[in-house]
Amino acid sequence: MLELQDIHGGYGKITILNGVSFKIPKGTITTVIGPNGAGKSTVFKAIFGLLNIDKGRILLDGKDVTRHTPRQMIDHGVTYVPQGRNVVPQLSVYHNLELGGVTARDQAKVRERIEKVMDKFPILREFRNRKAIELSGGQQKQLEVARSLLLDPKLILIDEPSIGLSPKLVQEVFATLQRLRDQGVTILMVEQNAKSALAISDYGLVLELGQTRMHDKAEKLLADPRVGQLFLGGHIEEAPSA
Repeated sequence: MLELQDIHGGYGKITILNGVSFKIPKGTITTVIGPNGAGKSTVFKAIFGLLNIDKGRILLDGKDVTRHTPRQMIDHGVTYVPQGRNVVPQLSVYHNLELGGVTARDQAKVRERIEKVMDKFPILREFRNRKAIELSGGQQKQLEVARSLLLDPKLILIDEPSIGLSPKLVQEVFATLQRLRDQGVTILMVEQNAKSALAISDYGLVLELGQTRMHDKAEKLLADPRVGQLFLGGHIEEAPSA
């Protein structure tokens, strides 16, 4: 599905990524974890065409999409949900959904997709005429995810979906992502709530200092003491040789 090969890049003369490589299969959830400054969000910007890439390749379904623009990535079926609140608070839920398809040429199809998306998120249908600011934090995050589906993506990049949410709302958002995965959407997620995120993921990826340090099934990362050390703020030690 998605493959990064030795990606180096950053902002201007500042290099953030120093050799990121990984593959994620279709129809899975992969969570990216690591300490602050590891380059987690920067990886998403590299994939989505928002970052200067100095070296390496990005492949999507075997096609080289390195340095493609965000518009091109959307056309390839990739959407990006950045961290923080990204709804228009004074617009209705329905009008916020319309914004997700504003670049589509066929607006009739967009309206059809809005109806289908609201089938997936019944709370949004119930609140379709309410202003987005009237929704809870978890409902606003569901609105952001739902809006990302308006262009029928095959890959969603979602950055820190749990930020600012209560534990109960975090579980609601994670359950939403699991449902999307079960419907065939591939999800790559950056998440600070690492243990909870890995618990609902198929794979996990650990970044440190702009490099891929570990990449394995999520359950194996959860059980690895080196990952536990990272959660406590330490550095990952190299695994002992046999």
